[in-house]
Amino acid sequence: MSTALQNVDERTQLAGTNRFELLLFRLGKDPKSSEREIFGINVFKVREALVMPKITPMPGAPQHVIGVASIRGQIIPVVDLPSVVGCVPQELKILLVTEYERSIQGFAVEDVEEIRRLDWNRVISAETSAAGSLVTSLARIDEDAENSRLALVLDVEQVLRMVLPARFHAGDEMQHAPEVKIPPGSVVLYADDSAVARSQIEKTLKHLQLPFIATKTGKEAWERLEAMAREARATDIPIRNRVALVLTDLEMPEMDGFTLTRKIKEHDLLQNVPVVIHSSLSGSANESHANSVGADGYVAKFVPEELAQTLSRALESGENA
Repeated sequence: MSTALQNVDERTQLAGTNRFELLLFRLGKDPKSSEREIFGINVFKVREALVMPKITPMPGAPQHVIGVASIRGQIIPVVDLPSVVGCVPQELKILLVTEYERSIQGFAVEDVEEIRRLDWNRVISAETSAAGSLVTSLARIDEDAENSRLALVLDVEQVLRMVLPARFHAGDEMQHAPEVKIPPGSVVLYADDSAVARSQIEKTLKHLQLPFIATKTGKEAWERLEAMAREARATDIPIRNRVALVLTDLEMPEMDGFTLTRKIKEHDLLQNVPVVIHSSLSGSANESHANSVGADGYVAKFVPEELAQTLSRALESGENA
């Protein structure tokens, strides 16, 4: 298991290929169905997986936080993930150490299965299913689409903001907003599959008084952009008078943000539209790949002022292009 998780940065070679790697794990038995479902999290979010270390209980800790652990000299909170989703494990054997929104935390799980490399088109949005608010998408693990096992891909943003609200809500409010102007009649189009992230983004865009179009996947965003490009061509209106900027997440069902960005920058009419990548996946490797596919900005989630400033710089750069 530790070998499978070594050198995670090397896995960024998948960027722009619309592929990713999903770490599959179990959380125990679902009391309603008596099944032991398979759950998943993007490998990029996982720093390492460890045999459960010593956990020190903390008086007054939030619900679902079983204590803290010392991992490589850093004290991190440990979340009982089975209790969050309502599963009953036989034993919490493994700790997944994850990085999210520039913070480190551990998820206690029953067991880790494997790492599976998948195309994003084998991942479908869970919002129209009965999977629940803590699941952002469903991944077909096996090649046979009709009989494939499904992995429930957790909405880590939702889980952490529910379990550690003080830690992740503290910086949500924008204190100082730059003045951002876009052509009259144009909009910011954004794509993000997390309901929590969409709420955060919309709060920031409204604060900046920027009209927007919301999409939930890279594929949906691309289809909207193609339609807007056709309309612009038919009416001989500059595309920047329809869409001023695209803001995209990286991890999304059907089409990831790297692929969306590359397609925009390869399109004859859309290529001059600024694209900003907004992701909880931090690290220089991701920023480097964002540059390689032509992104005009990269900002880690979620600090409203930093998002606003990045949008402002990208729009300014686009006007001068």
